[in-house]
Amino acid sequence: MNTFELRFLAAEKPIYEGECISLVIPTISGQYGVQAMHYNMTAAIVPGLLKLTLPDGAVMVAAVSEGIIKVEDNVVLVLVDTAERPEEIDENRAKRAAVAAHEAILQKKSIQDYNMAQAKMARALNRLRVKRRSIN
Repeated sequence: MNTFELRFLAAEKPIYEGECISLVIPTISGQYGVQAMHYNMTAAIVPGLLKLTLPDGAVMVAAVSEGIIKVEDNVVLVLVDTAERPEEIDENRAKRAAVAAHEAILQKKSIQDYNMAQAKMARALNRLRVKRRSIN
C-alpha cells in the first residue's frame, strides 16, 4: 500500500503527523483528493470536512476552517486556522454561534462586519454538519 507523509496542523495545535493513504479536503472547486505520489501543487482550503485514511485503515475526519494545502515530493502539508474532530465539537455552542452569526448578517452594519458574520456562519454550520455526520 502506497503512503505519503502528512503534516496536518491547525493554528493552535498539530492534528496529525505521520503516514497517510489518502486525504480528501474541501477546496474552492469542491472536494479534492490526494494519494501517494500526487503531483506537486498548492490549493486554498475552505471550511468543510477533511477526511484522511491511515495505513491501518482507520479514517479520521475533522471540521476545518480556511487554510492551505501544499503537496511536494510525496509530503503533504495542511495548514488551517482551526480543526476539530467530531468528539471535540459542542453542538449547542455551534448552534448558538450560527444564530449569533445570522443575527449579525441581518444587521448589515458594514461590509467588513457582514463578511465576518458570513465566515462565522460558515464555520458554525460546518461544525454542526461534521458533528451530525459522526452521529449517523
